[in-house]
Amino acid sequence: MTVWENITYKIKYAQSKLFLLIGINVAVFLLINIPGTFEHLFLKSDYIKLFTAEYLYLPSNLSQLATRFWTPLTYMFMHADIFHILFNMLWLYWMGQIFEEYLGHKRTIGLYLMGGLAGAFFFVLAFNTIPAFIDINVPVVGASAGVMAIIIATATLLPDYTIQLFLFGPVKLKWLAIFYVLIDFLSMAGSNAGGSIAHLGGALLGFIYIKRLQRGSDWVGSVNNLFKPKPKMRVVSKNPEKTTSSYPAQDEIDRILDKISQTGYDNLTRQEKEILFRASKDER
Repeated sequence: MTVWENITYKIKYAQSKLFLLIGINVAVFLLINIPGTFEHLFLKSDYIKLFTAEYLYLPSNLSQLATRFWTPLTYMFMHADIFHILFNMLWLYWMGQIFEEYLGHKRTIGLYLMGGLAGAFFFVLAFNTIPAFIDINVPVVGASAGVMAIIIATATLLPDYTIQLFLFGPVKLKWLAIFYVLIDFLSMAGSNAGGSIAHLGGALLGFIYIKRLQRGSDWVGSVNNLFKPKPKMRVVSKNPEKTTSSYPAQDEIDRILDKISQTGYDNLTRQEKEILFRASKDER
């Protein structure tokens, strides 16, 4: 199997939705920037990149947004340069793996999209209400708001989960989340204020989502259920030896998630870990 065949196989058939999100982001980046680079080198023009910025980036101006109403969706799959997409996709892969390990793969795309839309909302709101930004008309671009939603959601769910960072050693997710939120807050007074505001919007969405999930309200799951086909036939088993359901009750799952948030995964009992594993396996 070639490298390309291996990549396409993972995008199409892997249970994890991270490969699909990363694949879309990388494909969009290459489709725009490869011909854009040739145009710049041989034609000495940048019409492709200018067209992309005009019609696919998210504008802060409300009149422009009204005629580019699709940009709150397209902007979250666009990137300014190679390092922008590289770091976004690395963080999406690293943190997304932890997120899917504990909550399954069905919530990943929904949370990414919700985080991106929240970032778009906060960006447009800030640049039309905060005095320092009202007279500034700039676009925002990048997957960072969606990625931040996944990062902060994972840190909220597993605050004491420890990862190894180069040069820093073991770091708990809660400190990583606080660091990123603080950096983005302070950066609102800098040159990339729009990006920082979008990041904070995605971060807030990720935090609220997990808190609501721990109380039994699954926004992403509710949206997914709208698109599930209704079963036309119901089979009832009368085997008395198999009367227990393999999928644990939602109340029990919520209790375990709440316990993870408070005391960490390592403090779960063997039975609680088994229940969480069965729930994740059923989703997969």
